[in-house]
Amino acid sequence: MFCLSRLPKLRPLPRPLLAAAHRLRIDLRCSISSSAPPQVSPRGDEEECGDFLPWLERKAGVEVSSCLSIGKSAYGRSLFSSKAIRAGDSILKVPFNVEISPDDLLPEIRSCKVGNVAKLAAVILKELKMGQDSDWAPYMRCLPQRKEMHSTVFWSDEELEMIKESSVYQRTIDKKVGMEREFSVLRHALDRHFPEVSKDMEFEDFMHACALVESRAWESSKGYSLVPFADFLNHDGLAKAVLLRDEQKQFSEVIADRNYAPGEQVLISYGKFSNAILLLDFGFTIPHNIHDEVQIQFNVPLQDPLFKMKLYFLQRHCLQITRKFGISKCSADNFTIKEVRSAKGKGTGIPQSLHAAVRVLSCTSLEELNDMEEEAAQNDGRLGRRPLKNINREIQAHQLLLPHITKLIDQYSASAKLMNPTGCPASKRGGIRRSMACELLAGELHILKSAASWLGNYTTNL
Repeated sequence: MFCLSRLPKLRPLPRPLLAAAHRLRIDLRCSISSSAPPQVSPRGDEEECGDFLPWLERKAGVEVSSCLSIGKSAYGRSLFSSKAIRAGDSILKVPFNVEISPDDLLPEIRSCKVGNVAKLAAVILKELKMGQDSDWAPYMRCLPQRKEMHSTVFWSDEELEMIKESSVYQRTIDKKVGMEREFSVLRHALDRHFPEVSKDMEFEDFMHACALVESRAWESSKGYSLVPFADFLNHDGLAKAVLLRDEQKQFSEVIADRNYAPGEQVLISYGKFSNAILLLDFGFTIPHNIHDEVQIQFNVPLQDPLFKMKLYFLQRHCLQITRKFGISKCSADNFTIKEVRSAKGKGTGIPQSLHAAVRVLSCTSLEELNDMEEEAAQNDGRLGRRPLKNINREIQAHQLLLPHITKLIDQYSASAKLMNPTGCPASKRGGIRRSMACELLAGELHILKSAASWLGNYTTNL
């Protein structure tokens, strides 16, 4: 049995198109890791989904859970303990025969040149189009509607402006472009082989279906699969419980990681995701997310006399390079920074790839570049592993980065000040998204400040 991965884990962070996914519930996943659970209503969803679990168990032919019930929390549809649960208890088992995968599509659609997210989205569109005639109608009724979802692909241009300093802004734009491209391909295939599904289908319908997949589907041997009932579980950043998959016994399972009293909301972990991933793919954020990170760009100006040589060194020594060289007016590299826990300038601080990059970019002659590589070769060959022996050059290299980060801090701070409360109730969509934007920027600003503090102390203490 192994841990079943949510979609976001499958895609690299910088990858703009079809960003990974995990789960979402009314797209506001629970952030229990930093605050007490909100008031919950274990019986608040009986009218809409009260018959869902019995229906699923009849369809599966086995019991799925004897200790969980569907209800609503402040964060949407959720699962609650219907009786006392002890750590180590198996709280649900969903057989593979009631999972939804692209295998449910016609071969002509499965062979379509679109990603697995789009293929599974086509399954959802088909079932939604069939309405009550769908074999999955009880499950489809329990899925969140588009107006309930807060992934940034649903944000207006004005709402996106709130997060323009974050990489999520551009990644959202790129993601929608990718969705539009795949919608065009899929729509053409559906028109030919499944016209009853494509009839009256709009891009917004496809975007909604993709968001449902990205926020709910899990990695499986079939690509991605929806695991009904298990996908009602909300996220706790500190939880140890995860969805497990047993290929031999053909079921997905969750083992409780702690005791639960009757009526408590049961939580699992979707993975170690930053607010950037959570907001882009799931539509929620976590206050003080310990997994937050920031994407920054560092450039080699085209007018640099050592332009080609620096690109060569960067490609050899900076593992996080995204190879955008030659595409724009300058060659840009993306680097991921996490919180620097030691602000005293000790330890590695910023990523080794960024250490290497600033050392390369600060060189003013080919001789300096060659000397630096020869010095690295005397150790383990990595430019980012140890400080340069020439302390002045080491200081100059890192002082090159500090103003860049300081500028980002100023930009983030200015954006945060513009998002003062506007009187929009937090329960309204605009207020919810403003709160998410604030948490996203606050987390990334905290990381930038930690990096700036570390850099300042590092260059001072050398």
